[in-house]
Amino acid sequence: MKKRKVGNSSIEISEISLGCMSLPTSVFEAKDIVNTALEYGINYFDTADLYDKGINEEIIGELLKPHRHDIILATKVGNRWNEGEEGWHWDPSPAIIEQGVKDSLRRLKTDYIDIYQLHGGTIDDPWDDIIETFEKLKKEGYIREYGISSIRPNVFKPFLQKSNAISNMMQYSILDRRPEEWFEEITKTGASVVTRGSIAKGLLTKEWPTRLEKSKGYLSYTKDELMEVLTNLQKEYEDIHALALAYNLSHPVIASTVLGASSKKQLLDTIAAYEKAQSIQNLSIVSELTKKEVYTEHR
Repeated sequence: MKKRKVGNSSIEISEISLGCMSLPTSVFEAKDIVNTALEYGINYFDTADLYDKGINEEIIGELLKPHRHDIILATKVGNRWNEGEEGWHWDPSPAIIEQGVKDSLRRLKTDYIDIYQLHGGTIDDPWDDIIETFEKLKKEGYIREYGISSIRPNVFKPFLQKSNAISNMMQYSILDRRPEEWFEEITKTGASVVTRGSIAKGLLTKEWPTRLEKSKGYLSYTKDELMEVLTNLQKEYEDIHALALAYNLSHPVIASTVLGASSKKQLLDTIAAYEKAQSIQNLSIVSELTKKEVYTEHR
C-alpha cells in the first residue's frame, strides 16, 4: 500500500484508508475488518465523535490500541447530540472543541489525535476563535494537526487560507466532480484532500447494476444517464471499482480515498480494486463520459 503526505505536514497516510462509520457496533464484529486493514497496509483510520454516539470511537480505540504508534488516527468534532431527544445540532464553539478532544481521547484510548477535523461549518461560525482553539490544542500536544470536513467553498476556502489546517475531507468521485474546481486553490494553501463517498453508494463497484436498479438517480444524474455512463465506463475500463480508485488517486492533491466497510469481504473487494487500479493509465475517457459540475450553493 502506497502512502502520501498530508498537506505540508510530516504525516504520511495510505492511499486507501478505512472510514470507520460503517463498522459494526461491537468490538468482536469489527475486529476482522480492522485487522484486515492493518494486514494490507492501511494506516489511516477516520472516525468522528458523532458516529454511534461515541461507540465508534470506543471500538476503534480498543482495536487500535496495540498498534497506536503504527497508525494515523483522525476524528471529528462540532456536532452535539441533543439531550433527551433525537438528532444533533452544530456547535463549533471553543469550549465544545476543547471538551470534545478530551472526550474523544478517552474513548480512543490514546493521549493524542493525529488529525482533528472540524465536522462541517457555516459562514457564521467564529472562525478566528476556532482556529485559535485548534492551534492551542496542537501546542498542548492533544493533537498533531487539524483539518476540516466540508464541501462548502465559502467555508473550507477561508478556513484553509487563514489557518495551518492540513486537510479537507470532501465527497468526490467520478459521479461527483464538483470539488475539481477547487483542487488548485486547496493545493496552494498547503493542504490535501481526503475523499469520501468515492464509490457513490456502491454505484462505482462491481455491484453497480444491482445498485442502479434500486436507485432513483445520483445527484444530477438520472437513472437513465447513470445506465449510459456506467455501461460505457465498464466497456472502456472493465472494472469500475478499480477505475473509481484510480481516478481519485490520479489527482496529486488527494492524499487518500477514505472507504467504509461493514464486512471483511467489502474491504477485501476494495483492496483488490486498489491493486487493479495501479495498472489503469489513460483516464481521459472518464472526463469525456461524465459531467464536470460545480457547486451552486455556498460559494
